[in-house]
Amino acid sequence: MTAPSAADASPPELRLSKRRGVELSLLAGAVLVVVLGYVAVGLARNGTVPPDAVRHGAGLGLLALVTHLVVRFRAPYADPVLLPIAVLLNGLGLVLIYRLDLSTPGSRAAPTQLVWSTLGVCLFLAVVLVLRDHRVLQRYAYLSMAAGLASMLVPILFPAVNGAKIWIRVAGFSFQPAEFAKILLALFFAAYLAANRNALAYTGRMIWRLQLPTGRVLGPIVAIWLLSVGVLVLERDLGTSLLFFGLFVVMLYVATGRIGWIAVGLLLASFGAAAVALFEPHVHGRVADWLNPYATIEAGRGPSQLAQSLFAFGAGGTLGSGLGLGHSILIGFAAKSDFILATAGEELGLSGLTAIFLLYALLVARGYRAGLCLISPFGRLLAVGLASILALQVFVIAGGVMGLIPLTGMAMPFLAQGGSSVVTNWIIVALLIQISDSARRPLPAVEPGVIARPEPSVEGTAR
Repeated sequence: MTAPSAADASPPELRLSKRRGVELSLLAGAVLVVVLGYVAVGLARNGTVPPDAVRHGAGLGLLALVTHLVVRFRAPYADPVLLPIAVLLNGLGLVLIYRLDLSTPGSRAAPTQLVWSTLGVCLFLAVVLVLRDHRVLQRYAYLSMAAGLASMLVPILFPAVNGAKIWIRVAGFSFQPAEFAKILLALFFAAYLAANRNALAYTGRMIWRLQLPTGRVLGPIVAIWLLSVGVLVLERDLGTSLLFFGLFVVMLYVATGRIGWIAVGLLLASFGAAAVALFEPHVHGRVADWLNPYATIEAGRGPSQLAQSLFAFGAGGTLGSGLGLGHSILIGFAAKSDFILATAGEELGLSGLTAIFLLYALLVARGYRAGLCLISPFGRLLAVGLASILALQVFVIAGGVMGLIPLTGMAMPFLAQGGSSVVTNWIIVALLIQISDSARRPLPAVEPGVIARPEPSVEGTAR
């Protein structure tokens, strides 16, 4: 028997750093920034440090530590940046809502938002603990589609709130089912496109330079466009319609690599929105306010919400007026929800607003990065879809508040008041953490001379 040669020896094991210590350090920094913001608001409004600052900081730190420990032991290779960004954005949102509560003593929203945030963290922990393999979700693709569509259509049966039928109110409890529908539909889109991406890209007739797929494959795309227009008509909700259709177009482009789908999607979305804006008074009013936000001032009725928002951004300048020293509460009832970004712009200035946008950009980029590192088409599309939900929401909300596009009435992820929104955003972060853990996890070691066989995939079950 000959001794094994150096060529027969197994290669050294590649150890990938888990970077959980980096995550813990970033979490400590995020908690510190939030506590300092809370103290700054107290000093600006009352001249003293809030007496419960230590208690609130300890509570936030405990929640952050628990989430870190669960991620450390359940998803040890997850991206170390995702969780700290979510904690920082959620904490800053609580600080801004608390600051606005001080200007409206009869309408306190921070305690309720804290309860919803805690519930979101609990669901985050449940997803990380229960979900072992994201590919299992593809088995429930069509069930997710049915549940998502039902969630979008149920609010039609309830009275409109602020002109839009997007809320369900029962016994003083209210929530937006569309917030949960966006995750369910992203799951279905990922499963459908993973199974039909080749047919969508390389089959069908050529019209000019655009190759259309067959009618059997094109049918669901047309149905989704009609459904988004239907949501816009029946619920008078421009934001959900744009998010719903925009998400599908982005995922369609990623699945096929055909840039023509983006052009087709923009044309269909523009045509549907323009047609509805002509006949639906609520949507038409938002478009008219966008075209001339100062019309109410010229008519002697005072500034509109959009005009007050633009005044707040202008008053903030480069460095802002300081936390607690602005006047964005003049915007009205939507200051804590739709227009909370105006408070950030006025009191933190252009520099603070840029930092917030960079946090969102980093969160989205890390989600895309996790998807690109996967071999699984379903996992890749799911990660891109979940990250795109956050990106589209930030674009649609920031664009509306800044007067770049018509207002949509959606909630800024993590920052704005909205229980359904903050809960679903925590679920999105949990799914991205599990996907990033799968993407960064090293492959199992293989003995020399043994051909590795791929693990059985669960993706074919949705075809």
